[in-house]
Amino acid sequence: MKTTRRAFLVGTAATSLIALGAAGPAFSADKGTVIASVFGGDYGDILRATVDEAIMAPEGYEVLQDISSTEARQTKLRTEKMRAKSSFDVAVLADLDMYPMAKLGVLSEVTEENVPRLSAVIPALRKTYSVPQIYSYIAILYNPEKVTTPPTSYADLWKPEYKGKIGVSDKLHVATSAVAALVGGGSMSDFTPGQAKLLELKDKQDVQILPSNEAIAGAFESGDIWITLNYVSRAYSWRQSGLNIERAVPSEGAIPIAFEMAVPKNAPNKEGGFAYLDAALDPEAQIGFAAKMGYLPTVTDAELPAELEAAIGLPAADQDRLIRLDDDYLMQHQTEILDFWNREFKG
Repeated sequence: MKTTRRAFLVGTAATSLIALGAAGPAFSADKGTVIASVFGGDYGDILRATVDEAIMAPEGYEVLQDISSTEARQTKLRTEKMRAKSSFDVAVLADLDMYPMAKLGVLSEVTEENVPRLSAVIPALRKTYSVPQIYSYIAILYNPEKVTTPPTSYADLWKPEYKGKIGVSDKLHVATSAVAALVGGGSMSDFTPGQAKLLELKDKQDVQILPSNEAIAGAFESGDIWITLNYVSRAYSWRQSGLNIERAVPSEGAIPIAFEMAVPKNAPNKEGGFAYLDAALDPEAQIGFAAKMGYLPTVTDAELPAELEAAIGLPAADQDRLIRLDDDYLMQHQTEILDFWNREFKG
C-alpha cells in the first residue's frame, strides 16, 4: 500500500510534493508516510526543519509536503469527503478557513488522547476539530516618532490628530470591521454597529485604504501613514527590515489569528496525522516559527528568548483577554461584511 501511494504521488504531483532530503536524519519506515498539505515558502521550510525532520523522522515517519493554496486544500477536503481515503493526512488552514471545513463534518475530533500536547495549548485557542499551530494578534502598530503617546484603545484611531495618517489594509477587511464593531458598541457576533465607525474613518479621518500589507509597510516608510491595525507578526518582520514600528495591545483585548492543523476523517494514516499535530505543538518547533516568522507559540510551555518575547510576546493576562472572532457569525455574514466594505467604505 505504501509503495503504491508514493508512486502515485510522485507520478502525479512531483512539483508539489517534497520528500525529506537525503541528508536528513535516518528514519524507520515502520510507521508509514504522513502527507501534510501545507503552505510553501518559508512556512514549509521551517515546518520541514522543525517538525518533519527534527521530530517525525526520528519517530519513524516519512513526511511528504503537499504544497498548495488555501482554496485548493479546501476544495480537496470538500470533494474527497465521500471517498474511502483522502489524499492527505494533515491539512493546514487559517482559523477562519478551517471552521467551514469543520461544519462540513470532514475533520476528525482532536482530544488529549490522540494529541497529548493539546493539554499545553492556550485555553482561548483550543478547539475540538483542530490544533492551533502558530498565532499572532491584531494590535495597533504605530510610528513612535510621530505618535509620541502610545495608543491604549482601538478607539484611538479615530482621534482627530491622526486624520490623514491612518492606513488600513484591504486584505484585513474582517479584522478592521471587527475592530470598528468593538469601537461602535457591537461585538464579534454583530458587526453592524461598526459600519458607522468605518464611515467615520472614511469621511472624517481620511483613512487610506491600501491594497496589501506590503503597501502598508511602504506607507510607513514614506511617512504617508503613522498608525494602522495589523498583526504583530507583520510588525516583527517590518522591524527586521528596518522600519521604526511599535505595537500597542488595546485595552479591549487583542484579536488573534491562528494557523491550524487538522486530520481528515478519512485520512489514510490517521495515527500519523495525529502524531504530526502533536509534534507541531512541541516547544522547540513553536520557538522555531517565532524566531523566523514572528508568530507566537500556541502552547504555554514554549519559552521565547527575552529579546524575542519583548518584540512579539503577549503577557498571560492579555492571553486571557484574547477576543476570538465568532466563526459561525462570520461564515453566515461574510458576504454582507465584504459587500459593505467594498461598496460603502471603499466606494
